Amino acid sequence: MKLSLILATLLLTPAVTLAMTAEERGLEIAKEVDTRDTGFHDFKASMTMLLKNRHGEESLRDMRNQTLEVENDGDKTLVVFDEPRDVKGTALLSFSHKVGDDDQWLYLPALKRVKRIASRNKSGPFMGSEFAYEDISSQEVEKYTYKFIEESEHEGTASLLVERYPVDPNSGYTRQQMWVDKERYIPIKIDYYDRKNVLLKTLVFRGYQQYLDQYWRADEMYMENHQTGKSTLLTWKQYDFRSGLTDADFNKNSLKRAR
Repeated sequence: MKLSLILATLLLTPAVTLAMTAEERGLEIAKEVDTRDTGFHDFKASMTMLLKNRHGEESLRDMRNQTLEVENDGDKTLVVFDEPRDVKGTALLSFSHKVGDDDQWLYLPALKRVKRIASRNKSGPFMGSEFAYEDISSQEVEKYTYKFIEESEHEGTASLLVERYPVDPNSGYTRQQMWVDKERYIPIKIDYYDRKNVLLKTLVFRGYQQYLDQYWRADEMYMENHQTGKSTLLTWKQYDFRSGLTDADFNKNSLKRAR
């Protein structure tokens, strides 16, 4: 009887080891989010950026965005400001990478020159907003390590709570907590913790719409800074997918001519 019990235990052991760790499940969720958003090729969109300070004073900016998927690497993105006059023509070009530092260049029309954003400055604010330069780049899976926390409900939506930790030592964050819609595998909220591991900002995604019967995009992205009382609301509209963008639309020369 003892031998049979030992054999039975050994037979059961492989099933136990097949259970995923919290880290493995966190990574699996991140990969699923990425997989469901792969294959759109490119898109253009119009945007507004509403800045609000702690006193409630507001300023509004009009922008354009164009994004191109790159096979086996991160996305290429170009953001151009159209209004108001003091920022008109300012443009940010980002090349996201799965491994290593992203490449980012900022064109300042008043100086008529292109400025490279150093990796050590990626945690700085983008154009005075509550979005950092590192938030503007596409969020590639390889930029983080992950840990699944729990299944929960966020404002009535069944969610998966995942904690992710930036690989880049120059990141402004120690960790981020991300709530993912369990059915659609899209982010619905992200909490950002600063280098002292104190809650810094919260990003909320609102009004998701589906395009090409597959790809979900939020109408609004609201970033609130809990430490300064400031906020930034990005409103997206007029999406145009598979508009024919190519690599030629994303280079340093395109920064200067994007007016």
